[in-house]
Amino acid sequence: MGKAIRLAYGEAVTKLGHKNDKVLVLDADLSGATQTKLFKKEFPDRFYNVGIAEENLMGIAAGLAYQGYIPFASTFAVFGTGRAFEIVRNQIAYVNLNVKLALTHSGISVGEDGGSHQSIEDIALMRALPNMTVLVPCDAIETEKAVNAAASHIGPVYLRLARPAVEDITKIDDKFEIGKALTLVDGNDACIIACGLMVSHALEAAKELKASGIDTAVVNMHTIKPLDKETVLKFNSKCKVIVSAEEHSIIGGLGSAIAEVIAGTRGSKFAMVGVEDKFGHSGSPDKLFEEYGLTKENIIKKVKDNI
Repeated sequence: MGKAIRLAYGEAVTKLGHKNDKVLVLDADLSGATQTKLFKKEFPDRFYNVGIAEENLMGIAAGLAYQGYIPFASTFAVFGTGRAFEIVRNQIAYVNLNVKLALTHSGISVGEDGGSHQSIEDIALMRALPNMTVLVPCDAIETEKAVNAAASHIGPVYLRLARPAVEDITKIDDKFEIGKALTLVDGNDACIIACGLMVSHALEAAKELKASGIDTAVVNMHTIKPLDKETVLKFNSKCKVIVSAEEHSIIGGLGSAIAEVIAGTRGSKFAMVGVEDKFGHSGSPDKLFEEYGLTKENIIKKVKDNI
């Protein structure tokens, strides 16, 4: 088993702290879970635990950004985007402050913590905000690149970080650029555009589809906003079907963003794989992914039903 994305975040922001003394980390009493404890150990004077007070977490981060620092504000995704939404909107995004929302435990892969802690609407909330950039890395290697890219980007960034350990999909020398998708596999019949933990399922689905004679591309859309419209339109023009795959509601997430790009154009059919307007509930991540259709089998079915 590979490295947990949340651990990769903790290691990456700590490494970044050695390179840039403007980087600060804030947490809402969850540093063991978010792995910001690694930064705290190295830089105790640059770490702030605000307690279980997510609105304060974002407000303090905003104040530090005003002073020229690069604050990474960390908690669970459901709380950082949900409970603190108004502060994120008015004190960070509205004034385009240089705050990085590095929020872990996103999606239903939180597992046994249950539906109250499983964020399935966070991408929709964050991508609706003007000035906000939304990044969803798929593995540990890409997480470090996303952390560095977020720190270099001027303006608010939402880093959507998963809880589980995952095998590395991307390579060290793969280029990571905000707003530019990474095409992992090319193909001419179908295209699966995935983000986060669904990228591995997309690759497995594409392999089986190709074995059955359907030449299938896989695109890792690590940036949900700004979306790489050029790549979407390229595959829309040459493939018979595009299928989006995300660990998020089909309302307002990656699938919706793709639909907004291809609406009114001539090209491929389009289908979505994601959480279909339901809340999560307690269970192991694997069982939940199966129950909610976040599987290679469902991706394959969506492709074959529309090819």
